[in-house]
Amino acid sequence: MESKSLASMADGNKLHVVVFPWLAFGHIIPFFELSKRIAQRGHRISFVSTPRNILRLPKLPPHLAPLIDLVKLTFPHHPNLPENAEATMDVPHHMVKYLKMSFDGLDVPLARFLESSAPDWLIHDFAPHWLPPIAAKLGIPCAFFCILQASALGFFGPISVLLGVDDPRSEPEHFTVPPKWVPFPSNVAFRLYEILRNSDNLSPDSGVTDFYRLGSVIQGCDVVAVRNYKEYEPQWFRLLEEELYEKPVIPVGLLPPATQNGRDQKDEKWVPIREWLGKQGKGTVVYIALGSEAPLSKEEVTELALGLELSEFPFFWVLRKPPGSAEDDSEVLPDGFEERVKGRGVVCMAWAPQVRILGHPSVGVFLTHCGWSWVIEAIAFGCPLVLLPLYVDQGLNCRGFEEKKMGLEIARDERDGSFTRESVAESLRLVMVDEQGETYRAEAREMREIFGDMDRHDRHAGEFVRYLEEHRRPT
Repeated sequence: MESKSLASMADGNKLHVVVFPWLAFGHIIPFFELSKRIAQRGHRISFVSTPRNILRLPKLPPHLAPLIDLVKLTFPHHPNLPENAEATMDVPHHMVKYLKMSFDGLDVPLARFLESSAPDWLIHDFAPHWLPPIAAKLGIPCAFFCILQASALGFFGPISVLLGVDDPRSEPEHFTVPPKWVPFPSNVAFRLYEILRNSDNLSPDSGVTDFYRLGSVIQGCDVVAVRNYKEYEPQWFRLLEEELYEKPVIPVGLLPPATQNGRDQKDEKWVPIREWLGKQGKGTVVYIALGSEAPLSKEEVTELALGLELSEFPFFWVLRKPPGSAEDDSEVLPDGFEERVKGRGVVCMAWAPQVRILGHPSVGVFLTHCGWSWVIEAIAFGCPLVLLPLYVDQGLNCRGFEEKKMGLEIARDERDGSFTRESVAESLRLVMVDEQGETYRAEAREMREIFGDMDRHDRHAGEFVRYLEEHRRPT
């Protein structure tokens, strides 16, 4: 469809939708993908974020650019934040609370923008607990778009629990079993070490807890949109809509990016990576990527490295240091490791074109932290998973992936989360080559048909857009 015809469709009865994600690119990119799906149907988008985040967005396709306005709100600087820090990728984990404090300072400029632009809909994230009253005052209907799975939302609980009015879970151990409001059999719960590591999300360091933020936006929105398809977790969708929230909960599809966020089309980094992968046998390479926002400890890096060495598989490891780290690259890995695996393994300390790597036929297993976005990318290529969850919802995702036989979790100590090189090597061998691991390989191949089905995900996005059209702001 030509941009001219799309732009002309934006006149008349077409919607104007304001989109406002949290300041993490794991949120910003799915919000951006959803914005593109809405614009493809001729509606106008105002995508609102801070100046530096807007500059870091992928380039818009030419036919959608006339319909998506990129709106920059000046970010209120917090004295404890580094200069130019506007996203979680810019700060070490312990500083995210200051990012949330500054984010909360966007309430007044965003209210002004909403008042002057009078949109038909506002699509927002979990963080702006102050936003629903502003939207209600201006008569703007709200959709909370959740980038997590419906099962994670279900585990977190009803609105009263999220707001702290009625939460029976007062001890870390209470989060290691399915909660009382889940009426069907489920293994979705945290391990003890996961909830202990995540305890900062339950504390009001930024003024309010993340649960309170989530509860406030769910309470104040008109509809909840979830990044999934209903058949993947039908019981959880029913639980949310009929019992926990008592409002519409709509799947918008998986929103897989068409490419690696548009950045690797002519990326010179891809050429040597492709050449190296091309020298490896089909399905023999382990691809490892665990992000940088919840970094491994020195001991964990060592055990993971020695486990890769012990496995004897070729591997490509994207090992990112946390923001603000002063550690030299040479100090990150065990002594002599790179020399011992030379030719068989690559350690990349910079950004890498992940979708292209996962799509290469030499990659046989993805060792992942279980972030939903990254798993969507891997399963779209039929790549089975070895699971090493680190933070927030990743442990809950991990239980679901194991239940569906999409991947195998590396064995860990229940209390401190430590793991051994042997458990790493054993997990890789099982999923990659053992007869017992055919279950995981077959399931990944089967789910590829769904995760890689762009038409299916486009239909889900279309159904959500139809809801927005039918329930628009009264004129």
